[in-house]
Amino acid sequence: MCTRLLWSSAGTPGQGQVLVARGMDWYQETATVLAVRPRGEQRESKAGDPGSFTWTSRYGSVVALMYGKIAVDGLNEVGFQVSGLYLAESDYGERDLNRPAIDLYYVIQYLLDSFSTVADAVTWLRESNVQIIPLEIGGKPGTGHISVADPSGDSAIIEYLDGDVTVHHGTEFTIMTNSPSYDEQLELERHFTGLGGNDPLPGGHDSRDRFARAAFYTSRLRETEDQRLATAQALSVLRNAGIPYGVGDDAQPNAATTRWRIVADLKNARYYYESTLSPNVIWVDLDKVSFEPGPELILNVVDNPELVGEQSAGFAAV
Repeated sequence: MCTRLLWSSAGTPGQGQVLVARGMDWYQETATVLAVRPRGEQRESKAGDPGSFTWTSRYGSVVALMYGKIAVDGLNEVGFQVSGLYLAESDYGERDLNRPAIDLYYVIQYLLDSFSTVADAVTWLRESNVQIIPLEIGGKPGTGHISVADPSGDSAIIEYLDGDVTVHHGTEFTIMTNSPSYDEQLELERHFTGLGGNDPLPGGHDSRDRFARAAFYTSRLRETEDQRLATAQALSVLRNAGIPYGVGDDAQPNAATTRWRIVADLKNARYYYESTLSPNVIWVDLDKVSFEPGPELILNVVDNPELVGEQSAGFAAV
């Protein structure tokens, strides 16, 4: 399930256009919609749990809601971006009632609501001792890892293995797919031609193959300051690392069909969305959206596959 890449188009982290591109691979249709979530919204991390806590959203965000309700990706109004990807090896540990708890359902949204930089988000994840409570997503175990990025080109990959948080933080951690754990992925990557080894670049849809292709082609993109060209290049790499519709193994979330793709433009506050069931790319310019306190707004891209272009005016209250 999924591929993520981060690319700064002028060749240095944070220079030029700073783009996150991610695909969603899943074993069934995801009924994903886009939502505008305003500032000032109060949320609770895990109702009924002794470690539950509440917060009020500091930043507004545009998010992709899987099954119309679970935030799995998003960009907030100051250019902080978060993605959740599937990782079968995730282990959040047996519930420790002495630790604060947050439902996996809310993790992506909490980060978007609360932070403007990768460094601050990483500090909270390490120091809060928060424990993620897993859930089923579409009948499959909702085990995942998280990526965060900001306009400086900073990045972090966050995993929970054997109950403990593991963080890879730095501008060099730009590529992410699924299994195995990130340390192992980095080691496997070095086996391929152009990435440090001699093995031919793989063409399969296994997560390790997609990781290698995304890393190889991202490192070879041409430098540009042009927003349109940079977006096209990032999206082309993501498509190369995707799984053609109907080809994936729908029994394995790690290798299932690509359902949709996004590109988040962190400096220009633009969020692109492409469904594999639509010939069109749509986008939302966040500076055309009001994030003032109010109702959540939805853009129903499922029932409107003909949508194309900028869609900030198309969101409506639930």
